[in-house]
Amino acid sequence: MTKHTRYCFASLNLLNFAAPPFSFYQLKEHYSEPQWQSKTQFITGLIEHIDPTVIAFQEVFSIDELKCLCKNLGLDYFATVDTPQVDPIYPNVLFNPVVAIASKVPFKQVSALVPCPELLEYLNNQQQFRFNRTPVKCQIELEGIGDITCYAVHLKSQRVLSMAHMFAEQAPDDPLLSMLQQTVGMMQSQISRSLEASIIYYDALKAQREQNSATLVMGDFNDNIHNPALSFMTQAFPVQINEHSHFDSVGLFDSFNFSDNAHTFESKPATHYYQGSGNILDYILTSEHFNPNKNAPLVKSVFYRNFDAHLDPQRDEEDIRYSDHSAIAIEILV
Repeated sequence: MTKHTRYCFASLNLLNFAAPPFSFYQLKEHYSEPQWQSKTQFITGLIEHIDPTVIAFQEVFSIDELKCLCKNLGLDYFATVDTPQVDPIYPNVLFNPVVAIASKVPFKQVSALVPCPELLEYLNNQQQFRFNRTPVKCQIELEGIGDITCYAVHLKSQRVLSMAHMFAEQAPDDPLLSMLQQTVGMMQSQISRSLEASIIYYDALKAQREQNSATLVMGDFNDNIHNPALSFMTQAFPVQINEHSHFDSVGLFDSFNFSDNAHTFESKPATHYYQGSGNILDYILTSEHFNPNKNAPLVKSVFYRNFDAHLDPQRDEEDIRYSDHSAIAIEILV
C-alpha cells in the first residue's frame, strides 16, 4: 500500500497581537493579563488543531512572543521582514502591524517582497509606492513537491483615508466631504489594494516561469477575490498561452476550487463577518502544481479547511481574546 505524506498550509489573521504592556493604535487599546492569556491559549489551541507545515500570520505587533509561541508548537522556523512603528510620544503604543510566516521546515531563502522597478514604472508608481504591510517572500523545499515559493500577505484594508485636509475650512460633517470619501476615497482604497496585488501577482508568475516553482500566496486579501480590484489574480489564461510549453504551470488559482471536499459546502464559507454579513477575505492561492486533477499530478488530494468556531455572525463588536477572522488551511497528500 502506497504511503502518502501530509502537508498543511494555513493563514490566520491574529487581530491585534500585541502583548501587554503594549497598546495597539491607542493608549486605551490593550490586553489585560487574563485577556492575553485567553488570547494565546486560543491561538495555541487553534494551531495545534490545524497542525500546519507552514502558516502565515497577519496583524502581528509582538514578534518575539509569536515566534516563541510557534517554536513551542514545533514551528521552529519563523520570519518577518518589517517591524511595527512606535508612537513617538507614548512608546507603549504600536502602529503598523506586520505579517509573519512560520514553518516546520527550514527556509531556503527569506526576503521582503521588493517590487520590480520596471513594473512600478509601467504602473506609473515608480516614486511613491510602499506596501501597507510588506509581504514576506520565502522558499522552502518539500519532499514530493520540490521548491515552493511562499508569500505571506495582508493587502490594503477597505478603510478609507480621510480627505478632510482638502476641506480645511469646512466642518468634518460636511455632506460633500462625506460623499467624496464614500466615492473617491473608496476608489483610492481599491486602487491601493489592486496595486499591491498586481506586484505580488507579477512576482509569483515570474518565479513560476523562470524557476518552475510551485507557489502559495496566503493571507488576508481584505476583499473578495472576484471583485474588480483583485479578480485578475485568478484570471484564466487564453488557450494559446496555456498550450505554450513555458506556460504549462503559470497562474494562480483559488485552492478551494482544487479541493476534493468543495462539493460538501453549499458555497465557500465566509472568513469574516461585518454587521451580520459574511465575507470571504482570506485566501490561499496556489499554482497549478497543487491541482490533483491535472495530468500526472504531484498532489494526490487537497482538502480545504475553514476554522470558524470562534466566530459569531451576530456579534457586533470584536472580542480581542480571539480573532475576527477564521483560520483557513489546505491539507494535501503527496
